[in-house]
Amino acid sequence: MTVKQQFNRHPLAKYLREERLPHIWCEGCGDGIILNCFVNALNDLNMDIDKLVVVSGIGCIGRIAGYIKCDSFHTTHGRPIALATGIKLANPKLTISVISGDGDLFAIGGNHFIHAARRNMDMTVICSNNFNYGMTGGQFGPTTPLNSYTTTTPYGSIEHPFNLVHLAAAAGAIYVARWTVLHAKELTMSIKKALQKSGFKFIEVISPCPEIFGRRNKLGRAVDIMELYRKISETIHGCDPAKTEITDKRIIVGEFVDIEKPTYDELLQKQFAEVQKELTRG
Repeated sequence: MTVKQQFNRHPLAKYLREERLPHIWCEGCGDGIILNCFVNALNDLNMDIDKLVVVSGIGCIGRIAGYIKCDSFHTTHGRPIALATGIKLANPKLTISVISGDGDLFAIGGNHFIHAARRNMDMTVICSNNFNYGMTGGQFGPTTPLNSYTTTTPYGSIEHPFNLVHLAAAAGAIYVARWTVLHAKELTMSIKKALQKSGFKFIEVISPCPEIFGRRNKLGRAVDIMELYRKISETIHGCDPAKTEITDKRIIVGEFVDIEKPTYDELLQKQFAEVQKELTRG
């Protein structure tokens, strides 16, 4: 490799599949920031990528699994958590991260999410929430704000959206946080914390979709949306997740849940050992 080639390499190239770059995300999309925060967290932790697995589903952010230089799976729509659960149970020593979108995780994949949280499966789930199905045409989804315009709600959405952090906390997640892509340093720190905890961890990331959702709702360019995040975001650590509804006037960000409890695979291994002990006695 020449000196020029080395100079032009991404500083975190050891975590990236360079042959697949540049990425496919639209100009102004926040998914590139999420990728940057994730690999920065890996670098800060000196993560062993041979023991890391990244799983994604269908959607714009779903392509992230193909950009990270580790064992990764770009699985079917709504099934990344189901696949991640199987991987973790097959090899509990692996560190599992699921990175997917609001539609994939909370519409068709909603049941997988709540039951993985209930079981306290040991994985970190990062949701890029851009309030619509950006990849498939801009349809409304489970997080689309009330009265927002999408290709399938031309007169405004009349469905109440999920409050994702409230849902995660109520289902049993042991770590719950929310940031916008503007909060890149805070997001990186949250990812680092989540990767070091055992149990079901959830981080919601509010991400701009200027080409589709932003255009239809007259939010302006990506920089205008980022400025909006700056104006209306308020950091309240420890806030009751039930009181963190997102509105056009306020986005509460921060770490809302940070507790400890036994994971499913720990309890499974303990039960397996007890059964083996009983069989040996018999």
